[in-house]
Amino acid sequence: MERDANGRQRLRRGVDAGKDQSYFLFSLTQAQLACAVFPVGDLPKDDVRAYARERGLPVADKPDSQEICFIPDNDYRAFVTKSVPDAAREGVFVDESGRVLGSHAGIHRFTVGQRKGLGLAEQVSSRRSGAAAKAEPMYVLALRPADQQVVVGPKESLEQASLTASGVNWILEEPAGSIRVAAQIRHHHQAAPAAVRSLGDGRAEVVFDEPQLAVSPGQAVVFYDGDAVVGGGWID
Repeated sequence: MERDANGRQRLRRGVDAGKDQSYFLFSLTQAQLACAVFPVGDLPKDDVRAYARERGLPVADKPDSQEICFIPDNDYRAFVTKSVPDAAREGVFVDESGRVLGSHAGIHRFTVGQRKGLGLAEQVSSRRSGAAAKAEPMYVLALRPADQQVVVGPKESLEQASLTASGVNWILEEPAGSIRVAAQIRHHHQAAPAAVRSLGDGRAEVVFDEPQLAVSPGQAVVFYDGDAVVGGGWID
């Protein structure tokens, strides 16, 4: 983090790309950033461990936390089932036309873009003129919680060229028009070239240069200018 010529705080990616947490910090305001300190943002994780080891800190060799920290066995499905029993209601898989393909044990078990673990034997057949039918794996395209439906289809149906977001926070200032950014739609997603413009009322529209896979409602989309966070919001 650094101050610009106008005294405003600029939030930047951490030096260690594999441990960068800036994606999760897009909602911080200037007032909050002014009080924030990121003491290891300019150090690779190995250097942080070495620093701790030299000083005899007991966390020097503590294993990295890769999943949800308060779910030790990483089984978030079981955690949700136990904590929110209503989430475990049975539902159905449907294709893009609404045809029922099978059943499932709860919509909380799936995420947009998922291919493995669907427990769905039926495959979508792709038929081309003059060629034999070819089976294609299916992916989760959308979740419909109100109806307990999981919409599935071929990989190409996951591609999306644009999105809108709500709850948008601009780190420095709300742009007056369209600006060029690299938009990141998941923590481990490679930020993609795009144009973003404010729609007012805390909303924004993002148009990608190339369609992106598995744009998931409820996930954060974060806008970068180089390694600086421009802002971000929640995908509609």
